[in-house]
Amino acid sequence: MSDPGGTLWVVATPIGNLEDLSARARLVLAHVAAIAAEDTRHTRQLLMHCGIGTPLLALHGHNEAAQTPVLVARLQRGEDLALVSDAGTPLLSDPGYLLVRAARAAGLRVTPVPGPSALVAALSVAGLPCTRFVFEGFLPAAAGARRNRLRELAAETRTLVFYEAPHRLLETFDDLVAAFGAARPAALARELTKIHETVLTDSLAGLRARVQADADQRRGEIVLLVAGDDAADARALAQGRRLFERLRAELPPARAARIAAEFTGAPRRALYAGGGPD
Repeated sequence: MSDPGGTLWVVATPIGNLEDLSARARLVLAHVAAIAAEDTRHTRQLLMHCGIGTPLLALHGHNEAAQTPVLVARLQRGEDLALVSDAGTPLLSDPGYLLVRAARAAGLRVTPVPGPSALVAALSVAGLPCTRFVFEGFLPAAAGARRNRLRELAAETRTLVFYEAPHRLLETFDDLVAAFGAARPAALARELTKIHETVLTDSLAGLRARVQADADQRRGEIVLLVAGDDAADARALAQGRRLFERLRAELPPARAARIAAEFTGAPRRALYAGGGPD
């Protein structure tokens, strides 16, 4: 029987408060052969806080392609390695995808050690619908590309989540208002789990004004959340019901509802209500 090799542990680390590092994450980081980190200086501070002396190596956007085969070879030799980003869960707007993909393609074990994520933390406190959401990461830095992307998202019915750089925040709010309308509900989550944590909820125009008036809201790590387009939901439901009524004259109600939902994006159960037994 062939040696299955080592394990690549994908470890979530704190987004601010160092006490959010789980006991399991501490154990893994202390016992692997090496830790691949986005910024070794940043991760070294976390390890020193925890009394962990595991060797660090850099894995970032500029060297991931070159480092991936080296790390896969170490895993194949039986070494256990950990992958971390500067903060939160690796691969979410951070390096690591190439390594994880290559490790899995080589038949190696890749195991998550879940924990902090700015995306999930922001959703949990924003007060916006989060049963269904879309994570867009960072919008394009170029103004034209950013505006084009937002126009493409204007009719999205799910809650939208973005990361944004502080120096672009006011420009991004201007583009959000132009694409989604001034009244669209939104939230700004800043410096989550840190001393200056702030979560603001308002309309897009209201948030823009508050950020303009308070320079502190343009500092630190920022997550922007925007409610989905309720009007688009209503349009999809109306279209779905019209199609359902036409289809049910020729098909069993359950099948008519399923087809109408597939073509319009409307919830199947909402179309099928009153249409007979499912």
